Amino acid sequence: MRVLIVDDDPPSRKMTAFLLQEEGYTVLTAEDGQQALDMIDREQPDLVILDVMMPHVDGLEVCRRVRQHLNVPIIMLSAKGETSDRVLGLEVGADDYLPKPFEPTELLARVKALKRRAESFASPASQERLTVGDVTLDAVANRASMTDGRVIEMTPIEFRLLYTLMRNAGRTMTHDMLLDAVWGYDYAGYSNQIAVYIRRLRAKIEENPDNPVRLTTVRGVGYRFEKR
Repeated sequence: MRVLIVDDDPPSRKMTAFLLQEEGYTVLTAEDGQQALDMIDREQPDLVILDVMMPHVDGLEVCRRVRQHLNVPIIMLSAKGETSDRVLGLEVGADDYLPKPFEPTELLARVKALKRRAESFASPASQERLTVGDVTLDAVANRASMTDGRVIEMTPIEFRLLYTLMRNAGRTMTHDMLLDAVWGYDYAGYSNQIAVYIRRLRAKIEENPDNPVRLTTVRGVGYRFEKR
């Protein structure tokens, strides 16, 4: 697994690189956003660990640009740990968000979980085309198609979340069930993170995201993809 670390702070970049190399990962590094964009296009890493606070092209803009053409998993790092900052990172397309300073074991857990989930969704059993109502998922292309002709592009986490809900259509999936199936671990506050992705999915598949008919909320419990 090839991991690109993007951080304009040399000590932080070196520490993160050493941590991942010790775990056996192949590590690439970039010291600013533009260099990161060039390396992502050229090297095609399997995972990007991206610092938010960088001069010129910051991490949020890097993430926005990457999401225009690639579904590479992105873990965003930031010294700004407020909920609003985490939500913004997720809304521009990050798969995970970790505030600085972080425990090395926590970062490794996130990397391993994303790797494990990516591998599980690449298995033959998950390559089938899944159709529920007027939505069909293509596991190879990471996108959905609607019977009205729309084709919907998704990030890896968006796809896994929708895939999990559609595979269990008609069944209420709790926050814990979704965390285990999609992210691979539990973490305080992640129910809010799930809500961010649910909003993004509704914006893509619902005619009226404020009054969803496919992806509904079961208050106090979780979410359900409705059989239609």
